[in-house]
Amino acid sequence: MLTSLNIENIAVIEKSEIELISGLNVLTGETGAGKSILVDAINAVLGERTSKELVRHGADNAYVTAVFDSVNDEVAAKAEELGIPTEDGTLIISRRISAQGKSTCRVNGAPATVSMLRELGSLLVNIHGQHDSQQLLNPDYHYKFLDMTGDSSEFMDNYKAAFKELVSIRRKLKTLTSDADTKDRRLELLNYQIKELSEAEIKVGEREELIKRRELVQNSRAIADVMNGILSALNGTDDSDGLKGAFALLQKEVSDITQLDEKSRELYEILESIIDNSEKLNDAASQRLADIDFSENELDKIEERLDLLYRLSSKYGSTEEQMLEYLAEAEKERDSIVNSDEELIRLNAEYDKAYDNTIVKADELSNYRYRLARKLENDVKEQLVFLDMPKIQFVVSFDKGKLSSNGYDSIEFLISTNPGEPPKPLHKIASGGELSRIMLAIKNIIAKNDSVDTLIFDEIDTGVSGRASRKIGLKLKSVSEHTQVICVTHSAQIASVADNHLLISKEYNNDRTFTHVTSLGYEERKLELARIMGGLEITDTLIKSAEELLNEINSEDI
Repeated sequence: MLTSLNIENIAVIEKSEIELISGLNVLTGETGAGKSILVDAINAVLGERTSKELVRHGADNAYVTAVFDSVNDEVAAKAEELGIPTEDGTLIISRRISAQGKSTCRVNGAPATVSMLRELGSLLVNIHGQHDSQQLLNPDYHYKFLDMTGDSSEFMDNYKAAFKELVSIRRKLKTLTSDADTKDRRLELLNYQIKELSEAEIKVGEREELIKRRELVQNSRAIADVMNGILSALNGTDDSDGLKGAFALLQKEVSDITQLDEKSRELYEILESIIDNSEKLNDAASQRLADIDFSENELDKIEERLDLLYRLSSKYGSTEEQMLEYLAEAEKERDSIVNSDEELIRLNAEYDKAYDNTIVKADELSNYRYRLARKLENDVKEQLVFLDMPKIQFVVSFDKGKLSSNGYDSIEFLISTNPGEPPKPLHKIASGGELSRIMLAIKNIIAKNDSVDTLIFDEIDTGVSGRASRKIGLKLKSVSEHTQVICVTHSAQIASVADNHLLISKEYNNDRTFTHVTSLGYEERKLELARIMGGLEITDTLIKSAEELLNEINSEDI
């Protein structure tokens, strides 16, 4: 519910902090004191369109902040959907309006848009006044009012489940029966993709293994090059002799001179050791070369395979698993298209079955609503008689329309204000005051099930007698037992039953107008009620009458 409203520089209100309570809050004051401005301020913080004219003359900005405590689950869910944190069920909504007409909004300290405020506002507050009857004038909401008069949740849940299944099958049918040329083009593309992926024979983990093998092959090639270099150096090539041959020739030449020079024997022995080590080196290099598992064209094959996998991954998925999943889905879709005739027959049969089930559930929901409608007609009639509107005939019109997420019922509230005249839509006949009282009657019936926690009635008593005003007050009091009610009124009879009476007054200072909002105690309420009843002169008789109103214990059935 709305617990506090802080207003700054809104029209004639320089600054005001208004505390509200659960139950019935009444705002009274002289004409022009600024009662309607409070409603404008609440509208602004709920995301309604504003004007720079709302900013107090001479001020750069106007501010409105509203605090809502103990918000219901529907409001909390909407706030979460909008990315707005809620702590302890509290929402603090603020809006700044500049003198240039621009505005900024915040909810619980986080930046918000006007549309976000509007979405939340529609769940937080309903405002009903002379020129604003909101949902009551919109037939699209009438089924919701009707459903709240009873407990249609079971019928609605059963219907929604059936309707959801029907819509799912309908979508599959629509996809299956799409344009034949489109299906042919799709089938051609699927066949190409399936062929390309199938021929690739992709294996999970293959790319990682190839990368490791490529690194090994690249290392093996480097090792082989070194071993071949050693063997070439030792054994020679077609174009040159090897070291082994050179050392053998040197050894022979040294051997020939050892008989002439005994000291050359040492050189012979050194060459013999070198030749022996050359043989060992030759054997070791040959053995290492034989151990290497490497062919010259293997690296090229690895590179070709990795390039293929890269090209396929750019089209079908970054991993082997994703590419294989794409292949499986493509094959499934191809089979679906190829076997579309059989699938079409099966889906049509499913659709017929689902449609019949949905109609059964829609019938059950409609029949329950019809019973609720007849009861609502009688209940509203009783409420309107109590509110001194006995000649108004209230009718819930039922037509069968197309299936939607809410059933097939086309429901609209109709009224006839004069006997003998056929009932017509509310917006064509009812005045602002009548609409407010009709809404009050409906709200009184559905108050326990209404999801909106705050109702605002702006001058609901316009054009009605004192007796009728008293009854309107009693109905407001009854509704306020389940829903917070805020009422702007000129009626002493309504104001007398308030749980919280707020006086809107204005004063003039230095050629400026200032509006104040004051919570009244018992003695102050007597004076205000006397002023409302008597106008300019407040007499003892009027004060006595006001006291009687406040002290009256009403035993009427409300």
